[in-house]
Amino acid sequence: MAGHKSESRVSKVDSETTWDLFLSQATNQARPVVVHFTASWCMPSVVMEPFVDELASIHHDILFLLVVVDEVKEVASKMEIKAMPTFVLMKDGVVVDKLIGANPDEVNKRVGGLIN
Repeated sequence: MAGHKSESRVSKVDSETTWDLFLSQATNQARPVVVHFTASWCMPSVVMEPFVDELASIHHDILFLLVVVDEVKEVASKMEIKAMPTFVLMKDGVVVDKLIGANPDEVNKRVGGLIN
């Protein structure tokens, strides 16, 4: 089928329980994590979703998560998310970098730095 979207490698967080589960799995597997905090009403965030999907298809050794802040307010609050999009990069369960704004080049650079 033309234009059919392939399965995304970005996992959507739908609850605080799922968040905790994803993070503990990533920590146990020593996998870095990139979290895209988004909102459906924030066009810059929505525009970044295909870019994040593309990054996830390239970097198989990183766990990519999508958090829709209005659906999982507890996680957004716990992570002190104040603006969208926000990208949080984590290693061993700890935040190592945080980037606010729709800047594909900078996100790409920082994701690259996460695995080097």
